[in-house]
Amino acid sequence: MPNRCRDWFKQAVRDLQQADDCRRAERHEWACFAAQQSAEKAVKALHLYLGQEAWGHVIARLLRELPETVPVGEDLVEKAHVLDGFYIPSRYPNGHPEGPPFEHYGRLQSEEAIRYAGEIIEFVRCQMA
Repeated sequence: MPNRCRDWFKQAVRDLQQADDCRRAERHEWACFAAQQSAEKAVKALHLYLGQEAWGHVIARLLRELPETVPVGEDLVEKAHVLDGFYIPSRYPNGHPEGPPFEHYGRLQSEEAIRYAGEIIEFVRCQMA
Protein backbone atom coordinates (compact mmCIF):
# COMPACT_ATOMS: atom_id res chain seq x y z
CA MET A 1 0.00 0.00 0.00
CA PRO A 2 1.43 3.42 -0.93
CA ASN A 3 2.31 5.98 1.71
CA ARG A 4 -0.35 8.72 1.53
CA CYS A 5 1.54 11.30 3.61
CA ARG A 6 1.70 13.80 0.72
CA ASP A 7 -2.06 13.55 0.19
CA TRP A 8 -2.69 14.27 3.87
CA PHE A 9 -0.30 17.20 3.75
CA LYS A 10 -1.83 18.70 0.61
CA GLN A 11 -5.27 18.48 2.20
CA ALA A 12 -3.92 20.16 5.33
CA VAL A 13 -2.72 23.09 3.22
CA ARG A 14 -6.07 23.30 1.45
CA ASP A 15 -7.94 23.21 4.77
CA LEU A 16 -5.85 26.16 5.94
CA GLN A 17 -6.87 28.03 2.79
CA GLN A 18 -10.50 27.21 3.64
CA ALA A 19 -9.95 28.58 7.14
CA ASP A 20 -8.72 31.86 5.66
CA ASP A 21 -11.68 31.99 3.25
CA CYS A 22 -14.04 31.54 6.20
CA ARG A 23 -12.22 34.22 8.20
CA ARG A 24 -12.60 36.71 5.35
CA ALA A 25 -16.31 35.82 5.09
CA GLU A 26 -16.66 36.37 8.87
CA ARG A 27 -17.59 32.75 9.48
CA HIS A 28 -15.10 32.67 12.33
CA GLU A 29 -16.39 29.49 13.96
CA TRP A 30 -15.73 27.60 10.71
CA ALA A 31 -12.36 29.30 10.31
CA CYS A 32 -11.36 28.00 13.73
CA PHE A 33 -12.56 24.49 12.95
CA ALA A 34 -10.89 24.40 9.53
CA ALA A 35 -7.64 25.61 11.10
CA GLN A 36 -7.86 22.80 13.67
CA GLN A 37 -8.47 20.27 10.90
CA SER A 38 -5.56 21.66 8.93
CA ALA A 39 -3.09 21.21 11.78
CA GLU A 40 -4.45 17.76 12.65
CA LYS A 41 -4.04 16.52 9.08
CA ALA A 42 -0.56 18.00 8.82
CA VAL A 43 0.64 16.18 11.94
CA LYS A 44 -0.97 12.96 10.73
CA ALA A 45 0.89 13.44 7.44
CA LEU A 46 4.15 13.61 9.38
CA HIS A 47 3.31 10.42 11.26
CA LEU A 48 2.67 8.68 7.93
CA TYR A 49 5.87 10.12 6.48
CA LEU A 50 7.73 8.54 9.40
CA GLY A 51 6.02 5.20 8.81
CA GLN A 52 3.67 5.46 11.78
CA GLU A 53 -0.09 5.40 12.15
CA ALA A 54 -1.83 8.18 14.03
CA TRP A 55 -5.34 8.10 15.45
CA GLY A 56 -7.48 10.67 17.17
CA HIS A 57 -8.06 14.37 16.88
CA VAL A 58 -5.96 15.86 19.69
CA ILE A 59 -3.15 17.68 17.93
CA ALA A 60 -1.09 18.19 21.09
CA ARG A 61 -1.09 14.44 21.74
CA LEU A 62 -0.29 13.69 18.10
CA LEU A 63 2.72 16.01 18.35
CA ARG A 64 3.89 14.39 21.58
CA GLU A 65 3.60 10.92 20.01
CA LEU A 66 6.14 11.78 17.33
CA PRO A 67 9.49 9.99 17.72
CA GLU A 68 12.09 11.60 19.98
CA THR A 69 14.16 12.30 16.88
CA VAL A 70 11.59 14.92 15.86
CA PRO A 71 12.23 18.08 17.92
CA VAL A 72 8.79 19.36 18.92
CA GLY A 73 9.00 22.54 20.98
CA GLU A 74 6.69 22.99 23.94
CA ASP A 75 5.45 26.27 22.42
CA LEU A 76 4.16 24.34 19.39
CA VAL A 77 2.38 21.89 21.70
CA GLU A 78 0.78 24.84 23.53
CA LYS A 79 -0.46 26.26 20.23
CA ALA A 80 -1.85 22.82 19.40
CA HIS A 81 -3.77 22.92 22.70
CA VAL A 82 -5.43 26.16 21.56
CA LEU A 83 -6.43 24.54 18.28
CA ASP A 84 -7.69 21.42 20.09
CA GLY A 85 -10.18 23.66 21.87
CA PHE A 86 -11.88 24.41 18.54
CA TYR A 87 -12.60 20.81 17.56
CA ILE A 88 -16.10 20.47 19.03
CA PRO A 89 -17.44 23.78 20.40
CA SER A 90 -16.91 25.66 17.14
CA ARG A 91 -19.46 23.36 15.47
CA TYR A 92 -22.10 22.34 18.02
CA PRO A 93 -24.68 24.56 19.73
CA ASN A 94 -24.27 22.61 22.98
CA GLY A 95 -20.51 23.25 23.01
CA HIS A 96 -21.05 26.45 25.04
CA PRO A 97 -23.36 27.22 27.97
CA GLU A 98 -25.65 29.15 25.64
CA GLY A 99 -25.83 30.55 22.13
CA PRO A 100 -24.85 29.08 18.79
CA PRO A 101 -21.15 28.71 17.98
CA PHE A 102 -21.00 31.71 15.65
CA GLU A 103 -21.77 34.00 18.60
CA HIS A 104 -18.65 32.79 20.44
CA TYR A 105 -15.98 33.27 17.78
CA GLY A 106 -14.63 36.37 16.13
CA ARG A 107 -11.72 37.79 14.22
CA LEU A 108 -9.24 37.42 17.10
CA GLN A 109 -9.91 33.70 17.50
CA SER A 110 -9.89 32.91 13.79
CA GLU A 111 -6.69 34.86 13.13
CA GLU A 112 -4.95 33.14 16.03
CA ALA A 113 -6.18 29.71 14.91
CA ILE A 114 -4.98 30.31 11.34
CA ARG A 115 -1.60 31.57 12.53
CA TYR A 116 -1.07 28.58 14.84
CA ALA A 117 -2.18 26.07 12.21
CA GLY A 118 0.18 27.73 9.73
CA GLU A 119 3.07 27.32 12.17
CA ILE A 120 2.27 23.63 12.60
CA ILE A 121 2.07 23.17 8.83
CA GLU A 122 5.47 24.84 8.40
CA PHE A 123 6.95 22.63 11.12
CA VAL A 124 5.63 19.55 9.31
CA ARG A 125 6.82 20.86 5.93
CA CYS A 126 10.35 21.23 7.30
CA GLN A 127 10.31 17.76 8.83
CA MET A 128 9.12 16.21 5.56
CA ALA A 129 11.63 18.10 3.39
